[in-house]
Amino acid sequence: MSEVRVRIAPSPSGFLHVGTARTAIFNWLFARHNGGKFILRIEDTDEERSDSAMVEAITDSLKWLGLNWDEGPIFQSQRWDRYTHYLDRIKQSGRVYPCFCTPAELQAKREEAQKNKTDYRYDRTCLRLSPDEIKKKLDAGIPHAWRLQIPDGETRFTDLVYGEMVKQNKDLEDLIICRSDGRPIYNFAVVVDDHEMGITHVIRGNDHQTNTFKQVLIYDALGFPAPEMAHLPLIFDQRKKKISKRDKAANASDYAKEGYLPEAVVNYLAMLGWSPKDDREIMTLPELIEAFDLRGANKSNAIFDPVKMRHFNAEHIRRKTNHDLAVMVAPLLIAADISTKYGLETRWRYLMDVIGLLKDRCGLINEFVEQAACFFQPPTAYDAEGKQKHFNVETADRLDKLADVFDGLADFTHDAVEAALNNLAETLGVKAAQLIHPVRLAVTGRTKGPGLYELLVLIGRQETTARMRAAARYIRDTQAKG
Repeated sequence: MSEVRVRIAPSPSGFLHVGTARTAIFNWLFARHNGGKFILRIEDTDEERSDSAMVEAITDSLKWLGLNWDEGPIFQSQRWDRYTHYLDRIKQSGRVYPCFCTPAELQAKREEAQKNKTDYRYDRTCLRLSPDEIKKKLDAGIPHAWRLQIPDGETRFTDLVYGEMVKQNKDLEDLIICRSDGRPIYNFAVVVDDHEMGITHVIRGNDHQTNTFKQVLIYDALGFPAPEMAHLPLIFDQRKKKISKRDKAANASDYAKEGYLPEAVVNYLAMLGWSPKDDREIMTLPELIEAFDLRGANKSNAIFDPVKMRHFNAEHIRRKTNHDLAVMVAPLLIAADISTKYGLETRWRYLMDVIGLLKDRCGLINEFVEQAACFFQPPTAYDAEGKQKHFNVETADRLDKLADVFDGLADFTHDAVEAALNNLAETLGVKAAQLIHPVRLAVTGRTKGPGLYELLVLIGRQETTARMRAAARYIRDTQAKG
């Protein structure tokens, strides 16, 4: 095989759609697995829909995902001369003809076909014009598009995912390849670009299969060999509908803001329509690159499951070192006014210990912020249901007594704290849970969290007992007021 060259070619009409991101991942993995090149092309020939600001948004998303490209970005809008060159070439082949039909005339024919409940195809009105009629119209400067004349017979290509694909040419209309204003149509521009960029494999969603038949015909008219074609199953939501740009899961750029790790997103999206044909699901980028083979692509459409994606992210979080996670979490704690840059830098080991205690409980990086708050600040409020269930006058007395016991411990360790709590519970004639739950609520303001004894030891004796006594005072004050 010659050098593999693949591309991703988003349109800058919006953010990087999750489907486009998945296509980019497949192309990138294919290139890296085969030691090839991954090329970024921006398809911005549609001036009305293209937004230059979206180019940066798309490239930023690709960078965040780690999908570094080897060439580009290459902009179609800067290649008008190349499309004109190949239009002249295809004219010389005799495979195209000028179409003088106006948009209004074509629309009227479509409406007539719809009225008669028949499929509309261009009726080749302009193909039937004589050379003299064509010359007169051209000399008169009448606006015209250029149409590719579809030959008789059939068009076929081998899809690396779906196998042999065949379409009868009678089911295709003579397609416009260049508009009357000189702008190339998508299918023509794509063929020119892929040919000039030496693209060896076109890997994209199976909603492009119809376009592929048209592009194979354009390749043939230009006398160029077509690249290998592979069409991927589409990504549907849980209602089994194609994910639209308005869906919450649609924009890949949102995942960074929500606390997803880029390697987890790549891992999950890679599994939407592909598998390594073994029991693995959670895979690193090097593992994905090594295993990636288009023969592992599925034919059935994939279902985007946000719960499963969060599971993938949680697994990748657990694989991170405490230091690496602390680097990610520290700016979030500072932004949330939970700690300061100086405070974290001087207590970096403490932050890593907090991360280590929480990493099995967090599915998103952002979740560390809320869960870590109690390790840096005393609670400013207590869980409402927890207060109703666990805070009363007896609780206040028990918190004070346990705080005194903790103060008297020679060592404030996991085993010592656990034994002290159990001994006091036995002395008071209550279950250990009647101390455990109020203590957690008093120290963290929450009813759930990591193991209580690990949590108390990490927060430290002085801060722990201070919070317990503060909660006891709060309970008494609340009871006195009402």
